[in-house]
Amino acid sequence: MKLHRSIGTLTGLLLVMFFRGLPVSANISPSRAIARVEVSAAAIDKLNRGLEYIQSQNFERAIAAFREVIRLAPDFAPAYYNLGLALRQEGRLQACADAFYEATQADPNFALAHANLGAALLEGNNLEQAGDYLQRAIELDPKMGLAHYNLGLVRQLQGKWEEAIAFHKQAMQFSVNAPEPAYHLGQIYLQQGKLEEATAAFRQALQINPNYPEAHYSLGSILLNRGEVEEAIAAFRRSAEANSNYANAYYGAGLAFLQQGKYGEAQRVLEFAKQLYQAQENREWAAAAAELLECSQGRSACVR
Repeated sequence: MKLHRSIGTLTGLLLVMFFRGLPVSANISPSRAIARVEVSAAAIDKLNRGLEYIQSQNFERAIAAFREVIRLAPDFAPAYYNLGLALRQEGRLQACADAFYEATQADPNFALAHANLGAALLEGNNLEQAGDYLQRAIELDPKMGLAHYNLGLVRQLQGKWEEAIAFHKQAMQFSVNAPEPAYHLGQIYLQQGKLEEATAAFRQALQINPNYPEAHYSLGSILLNRGEVEEAIAAFRRSAEANSNYANAYYGAGLAFLQQGKYGEAQRVLEFAKQLYQAQENREWAAAAAELLECSQGRSACVR
């Protein structure tokens, strides 16, 4: 049985998709910068009110509160910083980046502001400037795992594999409870064809977070290409259990069932994958799933 697509191709798509969910650091209380700027009691009260709104997910009110703080204390970096966090939650990426930039101007040594500005610029695909701000964050705080991780993503997108590997390894050292650096390290090794190293990295990510659907899927793709079909199916199943809307898990399982000649089971998971891709407006992979579905029904030849 020949398959019409390799798992490796889908993994490349997943790599790009996953970059969109960039982590940002937590909000900052006024005590971090009060000593540097004279801030009125009214401004402090508004800032604390804004932090409460963020905690209750009321981002519109948080934005209004932080803007009022800025009106009262135009040089108060935490107000701009927390405004940036709230704007990011609202999906207002440009305004978010502008707020983080103002925080870096109000306090040039504010490492978290540089790091989150870099993350916002990365999400906006402004790789060169993102790299500059993330590098500055690391200069200010060499042990900030978030900055190392995001700079690793920048270098990864730029195809600078060795630099990306180094930054992800640093992120793993400084953010030991974060599975993402190990996962992306595995993706780089996968791109380089270093399957043993990729397998070890994905397993490390899963040790930190056993419910990491992308890591289960990527591990399953390696196992399937090795011919360890049952183990691959188990990995795809765990991927789907971790996220029932993760279409790639069902697509991978469909490939595995086809290899086993289990056409009924292949049809079931491929139909589900196709529906999920369609719902997510991923036309390319909806078409790919439909093609495999026809193959499983004997209406077309299965080719790599």
